[in-house]
Amino acid sequence: MKKEIKRDSEESGLKQVIIVRQDLKLPKGKLAAQVAHASTMALLKADIEKASKWEAEGMAKIVLKVPDERTMMEFFQRAKEAGLKPALVTDAGKTVVAPGTKTCIGIGPAEADKIDEITGDLKLL
Repeated sequence: MKKEIKRDSEESGLKQVIIVRQDLKLPKGKLAAQVAHASTMALLKADIEKASKWEAEGMAKIVLKVPDERTMMEFFQRAKEAGLKPALVTDAGKTVVAPGTKTCIGIGPAEADKIDEITGDLKLL
């Protein structure tokens, strides 16, 4: 039985989640840029009405961690199967990582409970 995890954003109904790989050990600046890419890419995939509502609610977002690429891609697939529109960030490789490295994914804005069904057991970054 899955336990209920309450996140601050559940009060608003909508949130965005970014899932980051820990095995890359990205420097803080690179990590911040990758998270920003994931957030923006996921927003651009979102339904316009949902995106507008999310913006009006304060754009709640949570950054979570996974150990490696395989685990991250499992969450990407689960989000797709749940009818969400996840965004996958693949780095150009101009600075820290090799070209084509998958660094993180963005999910939402979407209903918090729908996202939590998939990501609720992950730990905060």
